[in-house]
Amino acid sequence: MIRVAKRDGRIEPFDRRKLITGMTKACEKRPVSIDGIEKAVEEIQSDLEANHGREIPSSVIGAKVMEKLHGLDQVAYVRYASVYRHFQDIGEFIDEIQSLERRLKSSVLQAELFK
Repeated sequence: MIRVAKRDGRIEPFDRRKLITGMTKACEKRPVSIDGIEKAVEEIQSDLEANHGREIPSSVIGAKVMEKLHGLDQVAYVRYASVYRHFQDIGEFIDEIQSLERRLKSSVLQAELFK
């Protein structure tokens, strides 16, 4: 059974419902199906079980959630990132959106190179 090491030092059992709830909130009013969210959570859980020890830092799980949301919906990704990274002001939102835009442009350019 996977255990999660929280930032405050607590250890608790892994709860996939928490991932589904967090991702669902990030995807609220976005064109992301619950099936897409559940599939992403299943992939995250499978990866954690296969590639990490029994005790996993919550930061590793959060990064995996952000990676999946990045692929599902950019707005949901920024919403989740704002909570996960504790954005304090609008500047941090702008920085994250600009970073996302740069990554998207880079991936489009790479795709063009390999056509």
